Amino acid sequence: MDAEQPSGGARRSFICWSAAAAAAWSTWPRTVVGQTTDELTGGDPLGSMQWPGLRKQYLGNAPMHFSDAVVVRGPEFADDAMNVPLLVNARALEAVGGGVARIQVVVDRNPVRDVLTFTPHKALPMLAFRIRMEQASPVRAMVQTRDGQWHVGSTWVKASGGGCTVPGITRADGSWVKTLNQVQTRFFYNPVDGSRRLRVRVMHPMDTGLVAGIPAFHVEELKLVDTLGEVWWALQLHEPVSENPLITLELPSQGGQGFRLLGRDNNGNRIEAEVKA
Repeated sequence: MDAEQPSGGARRSFICWSAAAAAAWSTWPRTVVGQTTDELTGGDPLGSMQWPGLRKQYLGNAPMHFSDAVVVRGPEFADDAMNVPLLVNARALEAVGGGVARIQVVVDRNPVRDVLTFTPHKALPMLAFRIRMEQASPVRAMVQTRDGQWHVGSTWVKASGGGCTVPGITRADGSWVKTLNQVQTRFFYNPVDGSRRLRVRVMHPMDTGLVAGIPAFHVEELKLVDTLGEVWWALQLHEPVSENPLITLELPSQGGQGFRLLGRDNNGNRIEAEVKA
């Protein structure tokens, strides 16, 4: 028996409905995909879907914008994921919003995102350091000026991977026990910027807590104080900072000739050393 055929009117209605559905379908993906992508990245110039969550976690509803005034530099590809060099420079904001209040560095795709928070006080708003990276990721420097505004600079760093989940050299050979919290410091005159460059190294294994059987053990606080007890800069450090942290900072050329470096790790071990200008 032949199948019943639709009438001419029904056929025309079906064709019209199909055409309308096809037209709607042809425009729907482009609109929705465009909106969804923007929502997922929050306008991030690097297109990271982790950024909206990071902004909510660290900045809340505070005003922010991505800014070229915050320079973040790292290698295009990091061969050693346990020692990735970074430079953060926010000197372009020194005359904006009352100056820089603090700089917070995070890595989008690290298992521990927090790297450090730097409060310049009397120092210049720039520093260099090394970090561990678990995989390729955007690296952020979120700079808050004294008016409450956040200025965010970013860079993309490709890494060989695994930097957060393997033990450091001194942890592996056990030598960290002999050098724990020993400090090395040195001043250099910087004629280009008219400043004093201070290089600080603290001997510490900086365990991330992500290696089986090895709990998190890292330097937590560092600050530089002068003979009057005034703080020139302060740092809060987290697990992704590389083993035996090496940090370079810039101080004004004038003032403060005698300093002390004070700090502690997360087990309460104190760090204290004289810093000669």
